[in-house]
Amino acid sequence: MNKLSLSQELSSNAYPGRGIVIGKSDCGKYAVTAYFIMGRSENSRNRVFVEEGKGIRTEAFDPSKLTDPHLIIYAPVRVLGNKLIVTNGDQTDTIYELMDKQFTFEQSLRTREFEDDAPNYTPRISGILRFEDGGFNYAMSILKSANGNPDSCQRFTFSYNNPINGEGHFIHTYMGDGNPLPSFEGEPKLVGISGNIDEFTDMLWTNLNEDNKVSLFVRYVDLETGDVQTRIVNKNK
Repeated sequence: MNKLSLSQELSSNAYPGRGIVIGKSDCGKYAVTAYFIMGRSENSRNRVFVEEGKGIRTEAFDPSKLTDPHLIIYAPVRVLGNKLIVTNGDQTDTIYELMDKQFTFEQSLRTREFEDDAPNYTPRISGILRFEDGGFNYAMSILKSANGNPDSCQRFTFSYNNPINGEGHFIHTYMGDGNPLPSFEGEPKLVGISGNIDEFTDMLWTNLNEDNKVSLFVRYVDLETGDVQTRIVNKNK
């Protein structure tokens, strides 16, 4: 698989929707994860990320303009012990609650399907990082309809052990803009990861479409000490 430029992947797609990046810094010191949201409607764009405990949640920037919280208000990031969970919906809570009962990541997601937002049937994308003995591994999942047919839910899980310095994987909800929106296809994209947290955050935010981007979360976890650096960028201020 060719390693792609993450900046090029973002700048060439006006509407990737929601996206998850997980990998390892080029210096080898940090586990890296990022999550962004975009929006086309006023309801979707009326959001910000806020910190909640060790994770984050979405909330309405202007509560008076919130018309439908369904599918847009949720906790994208939660921490369970040595696990960092990041998803594009309330399946974060499903994974957290069921893994706390000794279910696996994949078993937890078998209780869920793609979003009920016909005709798009937006995929549910999820990621998990597990930290242990000064290292980490990660997995990513996508739950999607059968090429737009909601009668069948297709489930794919991808696991990555011993991540390589300066490499990560990128999965997002849509191949691009459209009506209905075309779901992501294939396995997560192999992408390069470079720079410190501020450089990486700036690269992501700069290359997301100016009209459609809403919020961005980036976290670097020091693999030796467990220290956490987090950045949140919101278009609404």
